[in-house]
Amino acid sequence: MTERRSRAAPAGRAPRRAALAAGALATGAGLLLGGCGHSSANSAFAGDGAKRAAPPAQAPAGGTAQAPEATTFARLKGVPRDAEPGRTTGGLVVHPAKPVPVLDKPGGRTVATLPTQELGGPTWVPVVQSSGDWRRVLLPSRPNRASGWISGTTDGLLTAHTPYTVKVDLSQRRLTLLKSGKAAGSWSVAVGGAKTPTPTGRTFVLANLAPAKKTPSPLVLPLGTHSATLDTFGGGPGTVALHGWPDRSVFGKAVTHGCVRVPQDALQALAKVPLGSLVFIDE
Repeated sequence: MTERRSRAAPAGRAPRRAALAAGALATGAGLLLGGCGHSSANSAFAGDGAKRAAPPAQAPAGGTAQAPEATTFARLKGVPRDAEPGRTTGGLVVHPAKPVPVLDKPGGRTVATLPTQELGGPTWVPVVQSSGDWRRVLLPSRPNRASGWISGTTDGLLTAHTPYTVKVDLSQRRLTLLKSGKAAGSWSVAVGGAKTPTPTGRTFVLANLAPAKKTPSPLVLPLGTHSATLDTFGGGPGTVALHGWPDRSVFGKAVTHGCVRVPQDALQALAKVPLGSLVFIDE
């Protein structure tokens, strides 16, 4: 993806590449994004969640000291919900070089802080609406479809465009990867079961993790959404992810705890998808 500095950044300097480009892997200390394992034999690959030694830090001083960080571990209050969960965008994503206040409306009340990092890698979130200099972004926290407004003139706010979109059709149990609006691949996948369904709506690729321990998937792509029926899973916050699975017999079935299990070639293709890219999950 291409990247440029915001208008508030110093002029005359070459754009900086993303700290975690498409396909790069991050292994966060004390973190393991799970893969919806459904037996104790998969305990190392615990399911729809992330394990972490300490709770997320509070926002720093500077006007947002009381605002919680918008991470996958947070449950935010007073944030607006995504009102157009099926709408596509031009692929604009943003990364804060320093913590940024998130408001409930342009010029409104601070309800969260967008941190510089998510799960050990840089924060990239999609812009889904603009109003003057304000940008509405999707957030990775509960409740699902949480969003908020940030100032597009924030000093150090980096912007980029991703050509990729991921679509998951739950009824067909199929994942399709689009690049610049054209299909780049389509695969039969496993989705959430009847009691632990994969949540629907518009979300995004939150992180790109290589698990620290041997697991059924060499790569896990946590999304900015959570299980609607599980408050926690495997010690984590119920974060839903895209990940591989060694047993191909599960593909085409609704058998997971909410995650989407994909075959190896699909995982290789998804590894190229930049952080912040939109993921649409439809019934």
